[in-house]
Amino acid sequence: MPKSPGFAARGVLAALLCTAFSAAPLMAAAAPAPTPPEAPRIPFTERYHSVHHGGIVRAANSAITCRTPETTTATPCSAVRKGAQGVNGDYDMFYVDLDDDPNTYNSSRARLGLPAGSRVRYARLYWGGNLRVGEQKPPADNGRVLIAEPGGEYKEVLADTRVAHRDADGSDAYQASADITPLVRRSGSGYWTVAQINVAKGHSKAGAWGGWTLVVAYEKDDEPLRELSVRDGFEALRPGRADHSLTLAGLRIRPGAGGRAGLVSYDGDRAARGDSVSVRAGGRKPFALTDPANPADDVMNSTIADLGATVTGRQPAHVNTLGYDSDLFDIGPALADGADSLTFRFGAGNGGHFLGALFLQADARR
Repeated sequence: MPKSPGFAARGVLAALLCTAFSAAPLMAAAAPAPTPPEAPRIPFTERYHSVHHGGIVRAANSAITCRTPETTTATPCSAVRKGAQGVNGDYDMFYVDLDDDPNTYNSSRARLGLPAGSRVRYARLYWGGNLRVGEQKPPADNGRVLIAEPGGEYKEVLADTRVAHRDADGSDAYQASADITPLVRRSGSGYWTVAQINVAKGHSKAGAWGGWTLVVAYEKDDEPLRELSVRDGFEALRPGRADHSLTLAGLRIRPGAGGRAGLVSYDGDRAARGDSVSVRAGGRKPFALTDPANPADDVMNSTIADLGATVTGRQPAHVNTLGYDSDLFDIGPALADGADSLTFRFGAGNGGHFLGALFLQADARR
């Protein structure tokens, strides 16, 4: 597995990033970009929507994990990492740091698997975490991370859009994102490393969490014609605001279509029951998103999974991420009659969570 080189060897580039739909080449930054503006809530909006032959893939990992229990009833950390019940507020949390660079304090890897012969149409990197745990991290660093493509050196990525940041309920949560289409188009499949996500370590009742997801829409001529959509925002679901709905309109999904939906969320605690997600095609009956990795009443349960199976192409590949979800669900059963719109409904349980991104692929009508 390639290791990321030291900081002194880097030519730091800004993945500067244009508009949500552009694919301008990477440019060297003459000076650091200003910190993007922040907002406590950002409604979900469309980043990418296209109908073409191809699909969507993603790579994801967490940036922090448990170190030692802080309560007498907490499960040992070694068991939690393997998938046992456990919530971040019961542990002293510490960074994942897999590179060989002393200048980074967190780093993790995940494999992006693009089909052979495919062409990247759009790629967006999402990252986020909690800033207030045993220590307080400055929000000025929310909009900046480092990324290394397979076999490559770290490059600086700056958020190219408004940064979400909500200080409430004992947490200090945020999400940022950037269009990195040129870099992914150039580098393709393999293990990607993301470092320096702004997240605090230590222990508090609210807990520490953080992670990243790279979402990539690709084109491939011999794959089905599909509706592809990427949306993001920052919506806090808590007991006082226990549900949220999001409708994707203007779709042309064929009857009997295959389909998948991906979700990114923060601070979904395992065994904090009540978190649910459903999808409804037009005016039909809602279909609950659930699988072996995501129980129907605990969907936001600290997992990185594809269609019910934990994603193992990560370093580290912790089964319980202690507060970071990046999951891919089969929504084919909801599409039996096709659809011109899809409505996703999110429910919060005892603890709640922060919604960050939604991506969709579904077979389209010709």
